Amino acid sequence: MPKLRTVALLAGAALLTRQALRRRIQVSPLWPMPALEEPTSGRPRSRALRLLVTSHETVADGVVRLRLEGRDLPRWEPGAHLDLVLPSGLVRQYSLCGDPEDTSSYTVATRLVENGRGGSRELHEQVTEGMELEVRGPRNRFALVEADSYVFVAGGIGITPLLPMLRALPENAEWRLLYAGRGRASMPFLEEVEKLGGDRVTVVEGRPDLDALEVGEGAVVYACGPEGLMAAVTARFPDVRLERFAPRTSSDGNTAFEVELRRSGQTLTVPADSTVLAAVRRALPDAAYSCEQGFCGTCQQRVLAGEIEHRDELLTDAERADSMLICVSRARGDRLVLDM
Repeated sequence: MPKLRTVALLAGAALLTRQALRRRIQVSPLWPMPALEEPTSGRPRSRALRLLVTSHETVADGVVRLRLEGRDLPRWEPGAHLDLVLPSGLVRQYSLCGDPEDTSSYTVATRLVENGRGGSRELHEQVTEGMELEVRGPRNRFALVEADSYVFVAGGIGITPLLPMLRALPENAEWRLLYAGRGRASMPFLEEVEKLGGDRVTVVEGRPDLDALEVGEGAVVYACGPEGLMAAVTARFPDVRLERFAPRTSSDGNTAFEVELRRSGQTLTVPADSTVLAAVRRALPDAAYSCEQGFCGTCQQRVLAGEIEHRDELLTDAERADSMLICVSRARGDRLVLDM
Protein backbone atom coordinates (compact mmCIF):
# COMPACT_ATOMS: atom_id res chain seq x y z
CA MET A 1 0.00 0.00 0.00
CA PRO A 2 2.76 2.54 0.81
CA LYS A 3 4.30 1.79 -2.57
CA LEU A 4 1.00 2.48 -4.36
CA ARG A 5 0.62 5.70 -2.35
CA THR A 6 4.09 6.82 -3.44
CA VAL A 7 3.31 6.11 -7.10
CA ALA A 8 0.05 8.09 -6.82
CA LEU A 9 1.85 11.03 -5.24
CA LEU A 10 4.50 11.00 -7.97
CA ALA A 11 1.83 10.84 -10.68
CA GLY A 12 -0.04 13.72 -9.09
CA ALA A 13 3.14 15.78 -8.87
CA ALA A 14 3.90 15.06 -12.51
CA LEU A 15 0.39 16.19 -13.50
CA LEU A 16 0.77 19.41 -11.53
CA THR A 17 4.16 19.98 -13.12
CA ARG A 18 2.72 19.53 -16.62
CA GLN A 19 -0.15 21.91 -15.80
CA ALA A 20 2.25 24.49 -14.39
CA LEU A 21 4.47 24.12 -17.45
CA ARG A 22 1.47 24.65 -19.74
CA ARG A 23 0.55 27.79 -17.77
CA ARG A 24 4.13 29.06 -18.04
CA ILE A 25 4.19 28.43 -21.79
CA GLN A 26 0.92 30.28 -22.25
CA VAL A 27 2.27 33.48 -20.66
CA SER A 28 5.93 33.21 -21.56
CA PRO A 29 7.23 36.09 -23.70
CA LEU A 30 9.12 33.51 -25.72
CA TRP A 31 5.85 32.30 -27.23
CA PRO A 32 3.71 35.42 -27.75
CA MET A 33 0.10 34.98 -28.81
CA PRO A 34 -0.65 38.09 -30.90
CA ALA A 35 -4.21 39.36 -31.04
CA LEU A 36 -3.79 39.88 -34.77
CA GLU A 37 -1.87 38.01 -37.41
CA GLU A 38 1.54 39.57 -37.96
CA PRO A 39 1.62 42.10 -40.83
CA THR A 40 3.25 40.97 -44.04
CA SER A 41 5.59 43.95 -44.37
CA GLY A 42 7.52 46.34 -42.19
CA ARG A 43 10.99 47.75 -41.60
CA PRO A 44 13.18 45.45 -39.48
CA ARG A 45 14.50 47.14 -36.38
CA SER A 46 18.21 47.86 -36.23
CA ARG A 47 20.32 45.74 -33.91
CA ALA A 48 20.40 47.34 -30.47
CA LEU A 49 23.69 47.94 -28.65
CA ARG A 50 24.41 48.96 -25.06
CA LEU A 51 27.16 51.59 -25.03
CA LEU A 52 28.89 53.41 -22.19
CA VAL A 53 28.77 57.20 -22.00
CA THR A 54 32.43 58.13 -21.44
CA SER A 55 32.18 61.86 -22.18
CA HIS A 56 29.40 64.42 -21.77
CA GLU A 57 30.74 67.91 -22.43
CA THR A 58 29.48 71.33 -23.46
CA VAL A 59 30.96 72.38 -26.81
CA ALA A 60 28.88 75.55 -27.46
CA ASP A 61 26.11 77.50 -25.76
CA GLY A 62 23.28 75.00 -25.31
CA VAL A 63 25.12 72.18 -27.09
CA VAL A 64 26.57 69.02 -25.54
CA ARG A 65 28.70 66.35 -27.18
CA LEU A 66 28.49 62.69 -26.09
CA ARG A 67 31.03 59.96 -26.63
CA LEU A 68 29.60 56.43 -26.44
CA GLU A 69 32.07 53.55 -26.24
CA GLY A 70 31.82 49.87 -27.09
CA ARG A 71 33.72 47.16 -28.97
CA ASP A 72 33.73 46.28 -32.67
CA LEU A 73 30.98 48.78 -33.42
CA PRO A 74 29.29 48.74 -36.85
CA ARG A 75 31.07 51.01 -39.31
CA TRP A 76 29.40 54.09 -40.71
CA GLU A 77 29.94 56.70 -43.41
CA PRO A 78 29.54 60.51 -43.30
CA GLY A 79 25.89 61.52 -43.07
CA ALA A 80 24.83 58.58 -40.87
CA HIS A 81 22.85 58.90 -37.67
CA LEU A 82 22.05 56.84 -34.56
CA ASP A 83 18.84 56.21 -32.65
CA LEU A 84 19.44 56.80 -28.94
CA VAL A 85 17.04 55.24 -26.44
CA LEU A 86 16.97 57.63 -23.50
CA PRO A 87 16.43 56.46 -19.89
CA SER A 88 12.75 57.47 -20.08
CA GLY A 89 12.25 55.28 -23.15
CA LEU A 90 12.10 58.19 -25.59
CA VAL A 91 13.94 57.53 -28.86
CA ARG A 92 15.76 60.38 -30.59
CA GLN A 93 17.94 60.52 -33.70
CA TYR A 94 21.36 62.21 -33.69
CA SER A 95 23.88 62.60 -36.50
CA LEU A 96 27.26 60.96 -36.01
CA CYS A 97 29.98 63.61 -35.97
CA GLY A 98 33.08 61.65 -34.94
CA ASP A 99 35.56 59.53 -36.87
CA PRO A 100 34.04 56.82 -39.11
CA GLU A 101 37.24 54.77 -38.77
CA ASP A 102 36.85 54.52 -34.98
CA THR A 103 35.09 51.22 -34.24
CA SER A 104 35.33 51.67 -30.47
CA SER A 105 33.12 54.75 -30.06
CA TYR A 106 30.38 56.91 -31.53
CA THR A 107 30.16 60.69 -31.10
CA VAL A 108 26.96 62.75 -31.30
CA ALA A 109 26.00 66.29 -30.34
CA THR A 110 22.67 67.90 -29.57
CA ARG A 111 21.27 71.33 -28.79
CA LEU A 112 18.91 71.90 -25.88
CA VAL A 113 15.42 72.69 -27.20
CA GLU A 114 13.72 74.70 -24.47
CA ASN A 115 10.16 74.17 -25.73
CA GLY A 116 10.71 70.73 -27.23
CA ARG A 117 9.20 67.37 -26.34
CA GLY A 118 11.72 66.56 -23.63
CA GLY A 119 14.33 64.44 -25.39
CA SER A 120 17.06 67.06 -25.64
CA ARG A 121 16.55 68.18 -22.04
CA GLU A 122 16.81 64.59 -20.84
CA LEU A 123 20.02 64.10 -22.78
CA HIS A 124 21.47 67.35 -21.43
CA GLU A 125 20.41 67.04 -17.80
CA GLN A 126 19.88 63.37 -16.95
CA VAL A 127 22.39 61.45 -19.08
CA THR A 128 25.79 61.44 -17.39
CA GLU A 129 29.23 59.87 -17.79
CA GLY A 130 29.25 56.26 -16.64
CA MET A 131 25.68 55.62 -17.76
CA GLU A 132 24.81 53.03 -20.38
CA LEU A 133 22.49 53.89 -23.27
CA GLU A 134 20.87 51.67 -25.86
CA VAL A 135 21.59 52.72 -29.44
CA ARG A 136 20.30 51.45 -32.79
CA GLY A 137 21.93 51.91 -36.15
CA PRO A 138 23.87 53.50 -37.67
CA ARG A 139 21.64 54.34 -40.64
CA ASN A 140 22.39 56.69 -43.50
CA ARG A 141 19.86 58.52 -45.67
CA PHE A 142 22.20 61.50 -46.23
CA ALA A 143 25.22 59.90 -47.87
CA LEU A 144 28.05 61.87 -49.46
CA VAL A 145 28.11 61.31 -53.22
CA GLU A 146 30.83 61.96 -55.76
CA ALA A 147 30.51 65.34 -57.46
CA ASP A 148 32.54 67.96 -59.32
CA SER A 149 32.10 70.35 -56.38
CA TYR A 150 30.08 70.78 -53.21
CA VAL A 151 28.14 73.50 -51.44
CA PHE A 152 27.25 72.89 -47.79
CA VAL A 153 24.73 74.94 -45.80
CA ALA A 154 24.56 74.43 -42.04
CA GLY A 155 22.34 76.09 -39.47
CA GLY A 156 23.61 75.76 -35.89
CA ILE A 157 23.54 72.13 -34.76
CA GLY A 158 23.00 71.23 -38.43
CA ILE A 159 26.79 71.22 -38.78
CA THR A 160 26.93 67.76 -37.16
CA PRO A 161 26.22 65.53 -40.20
CA LEU A 162 28.25 67.83 -42.47
CA LEU A 163 31.41 67.83 -40.36
CA PRO A 164 32.42 64.21 -41.20
CA MET A 165 31.78 65.00 -44.87
CA LEU A 166 34.18 67.94 -44.78
CA ARG A 167 36.83 65.79 -43.12
CA ALA A 168 36.36 63.03 -45.70
CA LEU A 169 36.77 65.23 -48.80
CA PRO A 170 40.18 65.09 -50.55
CA GLU A 171 42.46 68.08 -50.04
CA ASN A 172 42.01 69.19 -53.63
CA ALA A 173 38.20 68.89 -53.57
CA GLU A 174 36.25 72.00 -54.52
CA TRP A 175 33.78 72.92 -51.80
CA ARG A 176 32.28 75.81 -49.87
CA LEU A 177 30.44 75.95 -46.55
CA LEU A 178 27.92 78.54 -45.41
CA TYR A 179 27.60 78.17 -41.63
CA ALA A 180 24.87 80.27 -39.98
CA GLY A 181 23.91 80.63 -36.32
CA ARG A 182 22.57 83.04 -33.72
CA GLY A 183 26.12 83.91 -32.69
CA ARG A 184 29.59 82.38 -32.72
CA ALA A 185 29.28 81.16 -29.14
CA SER A 186 26.25 79.06 -30.07
CA MET A 187 27.84 77.43 -33.13
CA PRO A 188 29.42 74.03 -32.30
CA PHE A 189 32.70 72.94 -33.91
CA LEU A 190 33.17 76.42 -35.38
CA GLU A 191 36.92 76.61 -34.74
CA GLU A 192 37.52 73.19 -36.29
CA VAL A 193 35.43 74.08 -39.35
CA GLU A 194 37.28 77.36 -39.90
CA LYS A 195 40.65 75.66 -39.50
CA LEU A 196 39.61 72.87 -41.84
CA GLY A 197 38.21 75.06 -44.61
CA GLY A 198 39.93 78.44 -44.34
CA ASP A 199 38.48 80.90 -46.84
CA ARG A 200 36.11 78.20 -48.15
CA VAL A 201 34.02 78.75 -45.00
CA THR A 202 31.60 81.68 -44.67
CA VAL A 203 30.26 82.29 -41.15
CA VAL A 204 27.04 84.26 -40.76
CA GLU A 205 25.61 85.40 -37.44
CA GLY A 206 21.89 85.66 -38.16
CA ARG A 207 19.89 84.92 -41.28
CA PRO A 208 22.09 84.04 -44.30
CA ASP A 209 21.66 85.57 -47.75
CA LEU A 210 21.16 82.49 -49.89
CA ASP A 211 20.84 84.53 -53.07
CA ALA A 212 24.50 85.44 -52.73
CA LEU A 213 25.51 81.79 -52.63
CA GLU A 214 26.94 80.71 -55.97
CA VAL A 215 26.50 77.12 -57.09
CA GLY A 216 28.40 76.07 -60.19
CA GLU A 217 27.38 73.49 -62.75
CA GLY A 218 27.92 69.96 -61.48
CA ALA A 219 27.86 71.03 -57.82
CA VAL A 220 25.86 69.13 -55.20
CA VAL A 221 24.20 71.09 -52.40
CA TYR A 222 23.86 69.61 -48.90
CA ALA A 223 21.95 71.34 -46.11
CA CYS A 224 21.02 70.66 -42.51
CA GLY A 225 19.49 72.91 -39.90
CA PRO A 226 16.23 74.39 -38.61
CA GLU A 227 13.10 73.95 -40.69
CA GLY A 228 12.97 77.64 -41.67
CA LEU A 229 16.44 77.43 -43.17
CA MET A 230 15.63 74.15 -44.90
CA ALA A 231 12.56 75.69 -46.53
CA ALA A 232 14.61 78.66 -47.75
CA VAL A 233 17.39 76.43 -49.10
CA THR A 234 14.86 74.22 -50.89
CA ALA A 235 13.26 77.25 -52.52
CA ARG A 236 16.69 78.46 -53.68
CA PHE A 237 18.10 75.06 -54.70
CA PRO A 238 15.30 72.59 -55.58
CA ASP A 239 17.71 69.62 -55.91
CA VAL A 240 19.31 70.12 -52.50
CA ARG A 241 20.03 67.07 -50.34
CA LEU A 242 18.51 67.68 -46.90
CA GLU A 243 18.88 66.25 -43.42
CA ARG A 244 15.96 67.35 -41.24
CA PHE A 245 15.63 67.38 -37.45
CA ALA A 246 11.84 67.86 -37.58
CA PRO A 247 9.08 66.15 -39.59
CA ARG A 248 8.13 67.61 -42.96
CA THR A 249 5.07 69.85 -42.92
CA SER A 250 2.47 70.49 -45.60
CA SER A 251 1.48 73.96 -46.73
CA ASP A 252 -1.96 72.67 -47.76
CA GLY A 253 -3.08 72.11 -44.17
CA ASN A 254 -4.65 68.98 -42.71
CA THR A 255 -8.13 67.55 -43.22
CA ALA A 256 -9.96 64.75 -41.44
CA PHE A 257 -10.19 61.29 -43.04
CA GLU A 258 -11.08 57.69 -42.24
CA VAL A 259 -8.72 54.77 -41.64
CA GLU A 260 -9.93 51.20 -41.91
CA LEU A 261 -7.94 48.65 -39.93
CA ARG A 262 -8.63 45.66 -42.17
CA ARG A 263 -7.50 42.79 -39.94
CA SER A 264 -9.07 44.11 -36.74
CA GLY A 265 -12.31 45.11 -38.49
CA GLN A 266 -12.42 48.70 -37.22
CA THR A 267 -12.87 52.01 -39.01
CA LEU A 268 -11.47 55.12 -37.32
CA THR A 269 -11.71 58.85 -37.89
CA VAL A 270 -8.44 60.81 -37.93
CA PRO A 271 -9.20 64.47 -37.06
CA ALA A 272 -7.41 67.29 -38.85
CA ASP A 273 -5.47 68.15 -35.69
CA SER A 274 -4.38 64.59 -34.88
CA THR A 275 -2.41 61.71 -36.42
CA VAL A 276 -3.12 58.24 -37.70
CA LEU A 277 -0.95 56.88 -34.90
CA ALA A 278 -3.05 58.58 -32.21
CA ALA A 279 -6.27 57.20 -33.69
CA VAL A 280 -4.81 53.71 -34.07
CA ARG A 281 -3.52 53.61 -30.50
CA ARG A 282 -6.95 54.46 -29.15
CA ALA A 283 -8.22 51.30 -30.87
CA LEU A 284 -5.06 49.18 -30.56
CA PRO A 285 -3.12 50.37 -27.49
CA ASP A 286 -0.24 47.96 -28.18
CA ALA A 287 0.50 49.38 -31.65
CA ALA A 288 4.27 49.96 -31.89
CA TYR A 289 5.70 53.46 -32.14
CA SER A 290 8.71 55.41 -30.92
CA CYS A 291 9.95 58.77 -32.23
CA GLU A 292 6.58 60.18 -33.47
CA GLN A 293 8.54 62.30 -35.95
CA GLY A 294 8.87 60.08 -39.01
CA PHE A 295 12.51 59.14 -38.46
CA CYS A 296 12.83 55.74 -36.79
CA GLY A 297 10.42 53.51 -38.76
CA THR A 298 8.94 51.70 -35.75
CA CYS A 299 5.35 52.58 -36.72
CA GLN A 300 5.64 51.60 -40.40
CA GLN A 301 2.45 49.95 -41.63
CA ARG A 302 1.40 48.37 -44.92
CA VAL A 303 -1.28 50.28 -46.85
CA LEU A 304 -3.83 48.15 -48.71
CA ALA A 305 -5.82 50.98 -50.33
CA GLY A 306 -5.89 54.76 -50.51
CA GLU A 307 -3.48 57.49 -51.56
CA ILE A 308 -0.77 58.44 -49.06
CA GLU A 309 0.67 61.85 -48.29
CA HIS A 310 4.16 60.91 -47.14
CA ARG A 311 5.76 63.24 -44.60
CA ASP A 312 8.52 61.00 -43.28
CA GLU A 313 12.26 61.27 -43.83
CA LEU A 314 13.01 57.55 -43.83
CA LEU A 315 11.19 55.37 -46.36
CA THR A 316 12.57 54.66 -49.80
CA ASP A 317 10.50 55.28 -52.92
CA ALA A 318 9.87 51.55 -53.20
CA GLU A 319 8.64 51.33 -49.59
CA ARG A 320 6.39 54.35 -50.07
CA ALA A 321 4.50 52.53 -52.81
CA ASP A 322 2.61 50.41 -50.27
CA SER A 323 3.50 51.52 -46.75
CA MET A 324 3.60 54.60 -44.53
CA LEU A 325 4.81 55.86 -41.17
CA ILE A 326 1.57 56.46 -39.36
CA CYS A 327 3.07 58.93 -36.86
CA VAL A 328 3.39 61.71 -39.46
CA SER A 329 1.99 60.69 -42.85
CA ARG A 330 -1.65 61.15 -43.80
CA ALA A 331 -4.23 60.40 -46.49
CA ARG A 332 -4.45 62.49 -49.64
CA GLY A 333 -8.10 61.56 -49.96
CA ASP A 334 -10.92 60.59 -47.62
CA ARG A 335 -9.80 57.08 -46.68
CA LEU A 336 -6.89 54.72 -46.10
CA VAL A 337 -6.96 50.97 -45.47
CA LEU A 338 -4.14 49.60 -43.31
CA ASP A 339 -3.01 46.01 -42.81
CA MET A 340 -3.66 46.10 -39.06
